[in-house]
Amino acid sequence: MLKEAKMASSPCCLLPTAALFNSPNSNSTLVKLPRFWPWQKVKLGPSMSVSPMGFGTWAWGNKLLWGYQESMDSELQRVFNLAVDNGINLFDTADSYGTGRLNGQSEKLLGKFIAEYNGQNRARDNIVIATKLAAYPWRLTPGQFVAACRSSLDRLQIEQIGIGQLHWSTANYAPLQEKALWDGLVAMYEKGLVRAVGVSNYGPKQLVKINNYLSDRGVPLCSAQVQFSLLSAGEAQMEIKNVCDSLGIRLISYSPLGLGMLTGKYSPENLPSGPRGLLFRKILPGLQPLLFTLIGIARRRRKTIPQVCASDFLWDTNATSLQPIKFYSSSSSCCKVAINWCICKGTIPIPGVKTIEQAQENLGALGWRLSSDEVLELESAARSSPQKMIQNIFQTS
Repeated sequence: MLKEAKMASSPCCLLPTAALFNSPNSNSTLVKLPRFWPWQKVKLGPSMSVSPMGFGTWAWGNKLLWGYQESMDSELQRVFNLAVDNGINLFDTADSYGTGRLNGQSEKLLGKFIAEYNGQNRARDNIVIATKLAAYPWRLTPGQFVAACRSSLDRLQIEQIGIGQLHWSTANYAPLQEKALWDGLVAMYEKGLVRAVGVSNYGPKQLVKINNYLSDRGVPLCSAQVQFSLLSAGEAQMEIKNVCDSLGIRLISYSPLGLGMLTGKYSPENLPSGPRGLLFRKILPGLQPLLFTLIGIARRRRKTIPQVCASDFLWDTNATSLQPIKFYSSSSSCCKVAINWCICKGTIPIPGVKTIEQAQENLGALGWRLSSDEVLELESAARSSPQKMIQNIFQTS
């Protein structure tokens, strides 16, 4: 473990891990290190510092895709408390998260959990909420967009949103509405309803346009949120990342685990229920090179859980790679490495969480960094996998 505390010259150097440094046989007092040090926080916009990873709340209220039930709320609150206790202060949501009568449920739950958090006041006060406001066809004026922001504030039970984000661009089908929504972002910022503004699902060309538009009005564009993972880091997404870097915009990575495909939890014989199963059936069979590499790095870095062992795999002398006997037994090891790759690429990943187990797995991505060679190894394996994640249909050029 002490090896992980050493510093390297690589940009993706190893950093202190969140662990107990004392020997199990030692009689000395155990000292638990933080998941990450204060200087490892990420600057977001002109005045905010956030954890290197946030948590996404798309599943909180979504029955169709994620199987949400209101009986889950007590565990979701424990998930929230665990995250904040471990230094996570960025939570991403949206006013459209929640299906049917549960529309806006994600924001409501976050507001409730913040109000009822009984940990340190400082931790609660440092929480940054990033919410996305939908470009619904009936939101045609800046005033209507501002009203939507006020409704989100009511559901969240807070006085100011950290980042108010435009959920998607209407440039491809309603360009006049797009201009009104941009003016709505300006108005939200000028009225002090949000500390910063951001966008989601913007491609490189449209990203440059809105950045220039906002800049001319004295409003900095803080963040751009796109699907970004080892499954989706193609030329288009890397171009967005390059534009963000050149303009000083922070890229927030949603779906850093490819909707769950990079967890190692699923196989062609074990698919999730609902619409995700159809997508997984198409992509999973071609992911062996990438998943094997994720597990290989996790094992070298001792990020696996105990049941992962050599007997889980069978070497086929007629093949060029290990063949799984029971596909993959460790989801946590894959999660940690896949999320850490997003961090090493200079993004803020926001993996979704529904359970304590998932939260603990994702927190294991913090406190260490992949080496430059490991980053390249993963990217090579990703290129070797024939199937890629389909891009969000709302993403513009």
